[in-house]
Order: sequence, then C-alpha cells, then structure tokens
Amino acid sequence: MRTVNMHEAKTHLSRLVEAAASGKPFIIARAGKPVVKVIAVDAPAPAARRTGFLAGEISVPRDFDGMGSDAMEAWFESYR
Repeated sequence: MRTVNMHEAKTHLSRLVEAAASGKPFIIARAGKPVVKVIAVDAPAPAARRTGFLAGEISVPRDFDGMGSDAMEAWFESYR
C-alpha cells in the first residue's frame, strides 16, 4: 500500500482520491509516521477475526491442561 507524506497528499489530493476510489487505498503520513488510511467508501472492510467462530464445532476435554502430565513427569524424572 502506498504511503504519501502530508505535503504530497495536499498537493495531489484529487489524483490520490481518484486512485483510492478505484480500489488503490493509500496512507497519509506525518513526519514519516502513518496517520490515516484512505480507502473507497464502498470498499469492503477487511474481515475481522471472530472470537468463538468454532463454538459447537470442537470440544476441549476438562483435563486439557493436565493431559500428558504423567508422561512429562516421567520424562523429567528420567533425567535426574
């Protein structure tokens, strides 16, 4: 994604907005640090990761945090 500084954005705003409207978003930076992202209004927003999207699809055993502890303990004991 293209990054332009504030001065360039002010100077070429019409051209940059036209590019963003045609699907080429850009970032405006101030002193080299990104400040805003310009995208077309009808452009779909990036999909956010949903928490719980596998709810009901998988199950986690109640003893999940202790699974394999006997084997792990035996492994550590073998190195004493």
